[in-house]
Amino acid sequence: MNRHRTALSVLLSAGALVAGVLTAATPSIAADAPASFRQQHTQGFWTAERMREATPLDVTAVPGARTPVATAAAPTAVAPTAALSAASPTAFPQAGGAWTGGGAVVKTSGRVFFTMGSRTASCSGNSITSANGSTVMTAGHCVKYQGAWHTNWVFVPAYNNGSAPYGQWSATKTFATDQWAASEDMNMDVGLAVVAPLNGQTLSQAVGAQGVLFNGGYNKKMYSFGFPAAAPYDGTKLVYCSGNSGKDFLLTKDHGLGCNMTGGSSGGPWFQDFNEATGLGTQVSVNSFGYTFLPNRMYGPYLGNEAKAAYDKAQTS
Repeated sequence: MNRHRTALSVLLSAGALVAGVLTAATPSIAADAPASFRQQHTQGFWTAERMREATPLDVTAVPGARTPVATAAAPTAVAPTAALSAASPTAFPQAGGAWTGGGAVVKTSGRVFFTMGSRTASCSGNSITSANGSTVMTAGHCVKYQGAWHTNWVFVPAYNNGSAPYGQWSATKTFATDQWAASEDMNMDVGLAVVAPLNGQTLSQAVGAQGVLFNGGYNKKMYSFGFPAAAPYDGTKLVYCSGNSGKDFLLTKDHGLGCNMTGGSSGGPWFQDFNEATGLGTQVSVNSFGYTFLPNRMYGPYLGNEAKAAYDKAQTS
């Protein structure tokens, strides 16, 4: 890595939640950097043991241009697909703990597994309402990193220590914002996947889907979910954080939230208007990164026009 550029460490796989100071670069959108990838998946590749042993990674990403985020645009909201089971209220605020409330979020959120070169790795993701009923939202670095698209990409909703109670959903195509695909701009660390039907059902028919909001503003009450796999977590449980969010005052335009989740939680959903009794909320971000000098604080990208464009490509694919 160029010693004149400090690095940002992302929450990919079970790598540590660490980050240095971002520096600004000014790359242009590359004409040869498509923002989608036709997936190939080897059936039977993700055994229970392979999922449990997905290699912990400690990776860094050099940020791209700090692209302005269009916060003045009119909000665009997509309602959730369905309300599922009820849950008991849990603590707010929460710096990080196992989610025991139940509800829709237990089914819509899950672990993401993929191969990254010769290594196996994991992230988190969430089923969101879409025109095709088959769309997962995650972090950009959970679909493409260091110029290469991940392969063998699957989503395992309600993952439970190696088991897949609702099956493994293989991606047919993965997407990222144009800015992430071209320059890995941390402001735009948003990825999506379209998954193939399973047992005659779409993903949203099988597990439901959360609503999503674009250009929704800052400073909201937030709930963040994911499957952190680095100590003190082990990737076996759905973990959540909750609290009042704020805008990153350092080097991105991301949301910030007090949270001690570690590697493997990348791509897990952030909700505003989250209802603990139903487990339903409106997704407005994903787990993305943290700074080493600000421990126990998570950051997630603002879902603006750029994320909406990527979502529209995915949901109509």
